[in-house]
Amino acid sequence: MADRSFLSWPFFEDHHRALADELESFARGLRIDHSDTDQACRRLVRELGKGGWLNHATVAPGSQAGLDVRTLCLIRETLARHDGLADFAFAMQGLGTGAISLFGTEAQQNAWLPRVRAGEAISAFALTEPASGSDVANSTMTATRDGESYVLNGAKTWISNGGIADVYTVFARTGDAPGAKGLSAFVVPTETPGLRIAERLQTIAPHPLATLSFEDCRIPAAARLGASGAGFKIAMSVLDVFRSTVAAAALGFARCALEESLARVTTRKVQGAPLFDLQMVQGHIAEMALDIDASALLVYRAAWAKDSGAPRITREAAMAKLFSTDQAQKVIDRAVQLHGGDGVRSGEKVERLYREIRALRIYEGASDVQKVIIARQALGELGG
Repeated sequence: MADRSFLSWPFFEDHHRALADELESFARGLRIDHSDTDQACRRLVRELGKGGWLNHATVAPGSQAGLDVRTLCLIRETLARHDGLADFAFAMQGLGTGAISLFGTEAQQNAWLPRVRAGEAISAFALTEPASGSDVANSTMTATRDGESYVLNGAKTWISNGGIADVYTVFARTGDAPGAKGLSAFVVPTETPGLRIAERLQTIAPHPLATLSFEDCRIPAAARLGASGAGFKIAMSVLDVFRSTVAAAALGFARCALEESLARVTTRKVQGAPLFDLQMVQGHIAEMALDIDASALLVYRAAWAKDSGAPRITREAAMAKLFSTDQAQKVIDRAVQLHGGDGVRSGEKVERLYREIRALRIYEGASDVQKVIIARQALGELGG
């Protein structure tokens, strides 16, 4: 059983602890077939919706309550500890409709949020382009105003849920200004003429991923989210909420790796004694536990700060994501080492964790990008 003592920390309230207990029971009951990733994700979304968990990933239409980031982090950590695909299915429902939750009109929210919350529709966040990954300000996809419509042209790539989503939040250049100020956000249903799946992308840890092509894709002007030219602000506001949750998912992977390692070193024997009796092994376990607790402190500090009313947690979220994802990679690598040959055997839990963790150090801002963000924040505090 993974360590849950962190739930007594002052970051949490009683309803968070109750939710964690209920979610633990739900997650233990998940049975996921990884042989068909698309079908597994569709089923997971339905189960998460039926269980009411997707209500935490989005807001209720018209609600002013906002998203509780501590809850999002707790859910992602717990699901990731049990199965990475379950975490993915939950997270993308939140990220895909985050802009609708935070900036959508009443009509936009009513059209999509109830279906997403119920697990009846799958959402996606389409920001990355072939020539601009982390450099969002240099996006080149265009949205040209034509009367009461916008016409979209361009491509998006590495889009999670690409190929199975029912709706995409798409960011495109409307020409309001150069750089970041020229982007706007749009709600684009999958069946919109001119939108097609150009390529399905395969990765070392299979997830639904695709490159999207937009060719004279016409959408109503009412599909725009927020003001024209506000797309960069909208994207960063959504990432500000969900970046901490990426760190929480990494934390869940790391906890799983430690749990598996403890089981291994206390049952595996070397020269008649448990592997754990070796001081070097004890050192590995100590470092894993230390890295996990340090990560958890950064994750839940960021989440608590946002829930306590901080308008932005750019610095805190960047620190949490950078540290937690990098340290989870180290924790899992130690777990593989402690498992010996079984650690690289296809199908073993730590082998799957080793493949799953790597992507978290890239998406929603690669580790090096987080370092730039943290450095700039530090410089800004000095008035630089």
